[in-house]
Amino acid sequence: MADQVELSSPPFDSVSQVRFSPTNPDHLLVSAWDTTVRFYDVATNEQKAKFDHRAAVLSCLFGDSTHAYSGCLDTGVRELDLTTERVTSLGQHSNSVSALSYAREINTLISGSWDQSLRFWDPRAPKAEVSNHTLPERVYHMDIVNNTLVVSMASRLFHIYDVRRMSEPAQTRESSLKFMTRSLACMADGQGYAIGSVEGRIGVEYFDPSPQIQDKKYAFKCHRQNIEDVDHVWPVNALAFHPVHNTFASAGSDGTVSIWDHKVKKRLRQYPKYASAIPSIAFNCDGTRLAVGVSYTWDEGEEGLKKEGGTVRAVWVRKVGDEVKPRAIG
Repeated sequence: MADQVELSSPPFDSVSQVRFSPTNPDHLLVSAWDTTVRFYDVATNEQKAKFDHRAAVLSCLFGDSTHAYSGCLDTGVRELDLTTERVTSLGQHSNSVSALSYAREINTLISGSWDQSLRFWDPRAPKAEVSNHTLPERVYHMDIVNNTLVVSMASRLFHIYDVRRMSEPAQTRESSLKFMTRSLACMADGQGYAIGSVEGRIGVEYFDPSPQIQDKKYAFKCHRQNIEDVDHVWPVNALAFHPVHNTFASAGSDGTVSIWDHKVKKRLRQYPKYASAIPSIAFNCDGTRLAVGVSYTWDEGEEGLKKEGGTVRAVWVRKVGDEVKPRAIG
């Protein structure tokens, strides 16, 4: 397909995360269960570097144009030098590292773990770990916009922090969705966030606690299909807001990606289905491309893998156009 390209040299096992550079629209990181983080130039379809780890890598992100970070099943947080390909251990949690965010306003790496804590890191300091913050539950997902950090945890809990004042959360919330949280993304305009659940549903939430703003929050069903009078419901594995237009993409275990305008509560586009589930998606910094990680997510165990007829592992990079722009309300 001319509007999208499949990256050569994909991971050998399921993709855990795809993340674009905050400054270079062509630079992409892909972490995977094959214990690697791969660094690609998507314009030339070239793998520029590969970083091997001791265990599956659950999360990755860019710090700046030459440094990236990884969070690992083996509890480690590592810095990856994209120029020299050197890996530096920053420190460890006491359980697997499930999520990473980078607070650009305060130049700090944040890691979340199944050990029920957040840790802040300054990779340039002699002792990289700056602080440790205890949480009531295991961390599943995190995202940040400006200085507002949203942490999604087990038991459908959410904490919202101002990263400059971590003594206590600015807000604590329970998920508006009845089932386990599978995905989280903050709005590009800083007004709120979207969450996805394992039960084919997305919630749109706003930070401002005033009643008139909270009245705008809503949830809707998606990533569902009626096949021969049977309703099939898939997890919403990934969400990503467009950096320019503030619309958002959702991806599910049904192998589909949809674009939504949450302001008018409409779907703008559903792309043709991919060959397997989609664990992760990301827009690049100028909003011209969408990376789509495709691989089985083990929702149906080994049976599901047999049904698929073997493991699909791919990363697609799709050019996006007017379909990500909000529709004019006329």
